[in-house]
Amino acid sequence: MKFLDQAKIYIRSGNGGAGAVSFRREKFIEFGGPDGGDGGRGGDIVAECVDGLNTLIDYRYQQHFKAGTGVHGMGRNRAGGKGADVVLKVPVGTQIFEEDNETLITDLTEVGQRVVIARGGNGGFGNLHFATSTNRSPRRANPGQEGDERTIWLRLKLIADAGLVGLPNAGKSTFLATVTAAKPKIADYPFTTLYPGLGVVRVDDREFVLADIPGLIEGAHEGHGLGDRFLGHVERCRVLLHLVDAGGEHAGTAYRTVRKELAAYGNGLDEKMEIVALSRTDVVDEETLKTQVERLKRAVRTYGPALADGERRRPPMILSAATRQGVQDVLRTLSSAIGAARIEEKAAEPAEAWRP
Repeated sequence: MKFLDQAKIYIRSGNGGAGAVSFRREKFIEFGGPDGGDGGRGGDIVAECVDGLNTLIDYRYQQHFKAGTGVHGMGRNRAGGKGADVVLKVPVGTQIFEEDNETLITDLTEVGQRVVIARGGNGGFGNLHFATSTNRSPRRANPGQEGDERTIWLRLKLIADAGLVGLPNAGKSTFLATVTAAKPKIADYPFTTLYPGLGVVRVDDREFVLADIPGLIEGAHEGHGLGDRFLGHVERCRVLLHLVDAGGEHAGTAYRTVRKELAAYGNGLDEKMEIVALSRTDVVDEETLKTQVERLKRAVRTYGPALADGERRRPPMILSAATRQGVQDVLRTLSSAIGAARIEEKAAEPAEAWRP
């Protein structure tokens, strides 16, 4: 299945049904009168967050969605039925924007959330509704209101606890394949990873979700390489795991390049809690490894995220997914950081007002 994280679609809610003009015509009934029923309401366009989806690929092949029209009113005071709703099923983490792709309509972050994004038109009144003491036989009825039509954007931002960032070929996909059941493509050329991937990590008695995105290069925010469009998938992550290739030319320069791209992207990515690890340490000798560690330490002190008063910056960790050296230590550190971030988020939530 192809990965699609953005889709533009056209939606239209249903028109309301028209009211009826009708009069009673029954044998042996001395007095007749108006008995036209009201029209039914048009169908709504509803967005529903469901489990089991991780892409918007369904909206690549169908971009127009129209709800049903309400049933017209009928005689004998019978009201029309409501038009059929259209339910747009989207994965967790989907945001819905107006046509300008900037105005947020809703953000669906939990399974089961339902939001009406286009309401159907009201049904028209039948002539029974217009009967008064001075107008006993009205011959008018209202047409149904028209539905709402608009063009919207669906944008998916994967929800994960931790996100992997780094240059291409920094060992991100290898790490994901080692610690989860995910099977990303792994090869010895840049940009092997073309789409974000998710995996569930189990360490000790805890679980968390890890996200891998395509590598960044210098100028990604200007569209170089694959650009920075996939960084939106780590916006919701609590912790970033920044992998730096030990076999690269200069570990400090590689770290600084990615940090500059995070800062250029914005949305608070450069301020997130970050764990730095020197990866692929099995491909270098001891002397080179020592040099790269020192370079990375200096870069982290200079370009790393700002820390609160009293906090100490973690030294870079040593990691080799191929030999599993340091893998468990990194996972435990990630798990602890995620747990601490969850506690902070819970403490920051406003307390619910007391109700009798």
